[in-house]
Amino acid sequence: MPVDLTRQLFILMVLAMPIASIAWTVTHEEVFREPREWCLSRSKTCRRVVQRKFFYLFTCEFCFSHYITAAFLYITRFRLLFDDWRGYLVAGFSLVAVANLYMSLFGRLRGEIKEEKMETALAEAKCRRNP
Repeated sequence: MPVDLTRQLFILMVLAMPIASIAWTVTHEEVFREPREWCLSRSKTCRRVVQRKFFYLFTCEFCFSHYITAAFLYITRFRLLFDDWRGYLVAGFSLVAVANLYMSLFGRLRGEIKEEKMETALAEAKCRRNP
C-alpha cells in the first residue's frame, strides 16, 4: 500500500535528522577527534587510492552522510515516490540532500553563536579595562 506524498515528505524530513546528527558528530565533534585525525592522516598517507578514499569518508560530512543514509534505508526500507528500487534511489539522494541542508544550517548557526560569544567576551574585557 503506497504512502501518500505528504507523509513521505514528513518521513523524509524526520529521517534526515538522525542522519545529519550522526554524520556531523562523527566528522566534527570533539568526541571523535582522535579517530577522525587518524583517518585524515591515513587518507593522505595510504598508498592505494581505495584506502585513501575509505579513510577520507570519515572526515567529510557529505561523504559520510551517504553511508549513514544507506544504513538507514536498509533499516527502515523507506522509499520515496516509487514502490520499487527507484523509490530507494530517490529516497537515498533526497535524504542526503536534506541531511546536508540540516548540517549546513547547523554549521552556520553554530558559527554565528560562536561569533556572538567572542564579541561578548571582547566587550566584557573592554569594560573591565575601562570601568
